[in-house]
Amino acid sequence: MIDALIQPFQFPFMQNAFLIALIVAPPTALLSCFLVLKGWALMGDAVSHAVLPGIVLAYMAGLPLLLGAFVAGLGSSLLTGWLADNSRIKRDTVMGVVFSAMFAAGIVLHTAFPSDIHLDHILFGNMLGVGGADLLTATAIAAPVTLILVLKWRDLMLHAFDPAQAQVSGLRTPLLHYGLLAILALTIVATLSSVGLILAIGLLIAPGAIAFLVTRSFGAMLVTAVLVCLFAMTTGVYASFHLDSAPAPTIILILTALFLAAFLRRWLATRAA
Repeated sequence: MIDALIQPFQFPFMQNAFLIALIVAPPTALLSCFLVLKGWALMGDAVSHAVLPGIVLAYMAGLPLLLGAFVAGLGSSLLTGWLADNSRIKRDTVMGVVFSAMFAAGIVLHTAFPSDIHLDHILFGNMLGVGGADLLTATAIAAPVTLILVLKWRDLMLHAFDPAQAQVSGLRTPLLHYGLLAILALTIVATLSSVGLILAIGLLIAPGAIAFLVTRSFGAMLVTAVLVCLFAMTTGVYASFHLDSAPAPTIILILTALFLAAFLRRWLATRAA
């Protein structure tokens, strides 16, 4: 019985999967709180899809794939903001046009110029194939992102709640706005080798949404989101070994179950009151 319980920890590929889960959980969870608070859930989904052409172009140019992903994600975010600010079209409509076009361009490029890039791994991740280089890259991105979010959470919170008040208070709101976009793009790059582009959106929304339902202050929301994400990711990796399933989808299903549980708890408490 004990041997079966500790068996997943005996394999190097499972050890790396647990490590990458612990590395990417804090930044994604913290960022999810700001995305939920600011109403940027669609932005996280869109950016995660928009990095694909950057990856393919970086491969063709012989550049690091993660560099291409970051440039494409941030560039498409800035383009979306510029188009929304200089047209009558609402921001969510502009996002739908720009990011769907970026994702389509990535698919066309990948098909037109065959490469060694595994599209399935980019889209859905490959936690069980994570190596030492992936762990170092994710740590190099996740550590500073987490530090910035922890140190600047009050400024970012005020900017999310009331940008006008934040500007009156002397905060550099353009820096906060575009800095958050850059952090979003970096965080997606950090999760690229583990959960992939499509499932990254679950990590960028669900922890914050769950924490929002069960807490009453933003500080508590941040802590709760990190704990929820750590629990879901480590449990998902562990369960996937015994279920013989892919870790990333298993993690998302656990997060979804936690969200439904938090929602039902909130709903029942409201009805009882």
